[in-house]
Amino acid sequence: MEVGTQGRGRRTAVIAGLLLAAGAGSRFGGGKLLHEVEGAAIGVRSARNLLAAGLTVTAVVRPGSDELSRLLTAAGCIVTECPNAADGMGVSLAHAVAHARAASGWVVASADMPRIAQETVRAVVDAVAQGALIAAPVYHGKRGHPVGFSGRLRDELLALEGDEGARAVLRRHHADIRLLEVDDAGVLFDIDRKEDVPSRL
Repeated sequence: MEVGTQGRGRRTAVIAGLLLAAGAGSRFGGGKLLHEVEGAAIGVRSARNLLAAGLTVTAVVRPGSDELSRLLTAAGCIVTECPNAADGMGVSLAHAVAHARAASGWVVASADMPRIAQETVRAVVDAVAQGALIAAPVYHGKRGHPVGFSGRLRDELLALEGDEGARAVLRRHHADIRLLEVDDAGVLFDIDRKEDVPSRL
């Protein structure tokens, strides 16, 4: 998605969507992102939230995720396999950033969060495009997802490892996080176990 202020001499920011879909889903009992809600896999529904906001979406999956890769590709994502995804979310995120490294920034979403509104995604995109180093939605005082990162953090994101995800980057730049108040409970809703699966979205 190209986002920015048009005008002579001004660059247009290209913000990419990153979908983290390489988790094992062990607490769910496996197959979490393929589990269907209202006729669509959870992972696909999460991808659609980014795609509906107009983003080009890179989805990172773990080895052996052939069916998930097929579904995400059919939905419109660019799918990349992270060979060492088992080493943690930080590794998967670094892999995704490397795959979309030419972007001016990234909006990072988890594939087990299918309720995020596209308006929320757009708000995060706009904040990053307008110069925020990091942007994140807030619902009832709690920071949620997705999280936007400026391209100025490229090297820090590429250096991520282990299972901390981007938490180290968020801690390091805590004072620079632009918080966006949203009326969207989906920014806090994720699916970890089968009992978390709603009957409807």
